[in-house]
Amino acid sequence: MERIGSFLVKSKNIIEIQDDVEYRQITIKINNGGVVPRNNGESLLGSKIGTKRQHVVHAGQFIMSKIDARNGAYGIVPEELDGAIVTNDFPVFVVDTSKIIPQFLVLVSTTDKFIEFARKCSSGTTNRKRIDIDAFLNQQIPLPSIEGQEKILKAYNGKVKEADLLLQQADDILKEKNTYLKNVLKFYYNKNERKGLLNYLHFVDVRRWDVPFYSSQSRVESLYGTTTLGNCIELYMIDNNNHSLRVETYSTPEKQFHYIGMENVEKDTGVLNSFQIVNGKSIKSQTVRIPKGYIIYGKLRPYLNKYWENNEVFDDIVCSSEFLCFLPKKELNKSFFKFILSSYIIQEQIVDSMKGARMPRIDDNIFKNIVVPIPPRNVQDTVSKYLIEKEKEASRLKSESKVLKESATNMFLTEIFA
Repeated sequence: MERIGSFLVKSKNIIEIQDDVEYRQITIKINNGGVVPRNNGESLLGSKIGTKRQHVVHAGQFIMSKIDARNGAYGIVPEELDGAIVTNDFPVFVVDTSKIIPQFLVLVSTTDKFIEFARKCSSGTTNRKRIDIDAFLNQQIPLPSIEGQEKILKAYNGKVKEADLLLQQADDILKEKNTYLKNVLKFYYNKNERKGLLNYLHFVDVRRWDVPFYSSQSRVESLYGTTTLGNCIELYMIDNNNHSLRVETYSTPEKQFHYIGMENVEKDTGVLNSFQIVNGKSIKSQTVRIPKGYIIYGKLRPYLNKYWENNEVFDDIVCSSEFLCFLPKKELNKSFFKFILSSYIIQEQIVDSMKGARMPRIDDNIFKNIVVPIPPRNVQDTVSKYLIEKEKEASRLKSESKVLKESATNMFLTEIFA
């Protein structure tokens, strides 16, 4: 057992902020999210920084948040943030590498026992608890010799490397989806950039040398012909003529609903991470009921490609008005339609059509006018069967990767705390 303070020494590298100098700032994510830049990585002029006495950090140092240390907000400063600054709310420590390997320290700091140390040393009101640095440095952790740490890390890293390889293989399989669809459907979306009287086309998109090809603003082609999403779906909108999906809540204000917001749907995958349970009285008038079998698609920041099909047993699932709610027509293979919905075929057109700078969005008309290739049903079935098998293979690899990483973590915990 070793005191944390035996291998962490508080840094006192303090500078005075100069108004005419630019500085990089950093922050720390909770739940062991790591040390990251503030302001999207952009530097800030000293004249815009309020606190004039700040600490300079260096790569390899250990840093924590006084307020959020109890929530796992600490980590090692990465190379790219060497020389950045932090306020006194972020204590910085020099790591004695003769006693502890930085990666070993990172792994120890992610364990529940280490986080419990930080919680025991934090006091104050619920949302403003601050860690007592001296008390924290007096906590003890199991610390093998450097040779012992190296042995543990070698075994840990071996499993993690194997897990990362499996995850990469899964990602490669999923990335092949767009290539497969493009080759089978012979689908092309050419974006011409019109500037005044001139029309520009990227050379990589050139497949023909004729005037009609160049004359349009953009051109969509497919081996099987094209149609619009509006011809493929029954789109429900909340207006004066259509109340079929409106959530009537005034008569049952205490009734509970399973509510879906944008944050509940995973990007690109069609996976719903969670529901929110809400009372009818807190639901807005534009909230939409999602019948079984219907699909929702996020209108806000549509480049995130958030969609989900309701196959749940609940009959009280609702979503925010930031989603489109629709039902693919019966003559379509629904799996094929969802593959198209999540592919580059739709995404490139949506990104080009969305409106707004800070919070871009699409409306019903933009969505309905997106052009899609719809081959004969037998081709839809073949494409769908192939891609479903590929997704199953990718899912299996991801599961194996997860098991390996959990095994690596459990092995580490057993070696240290058993």
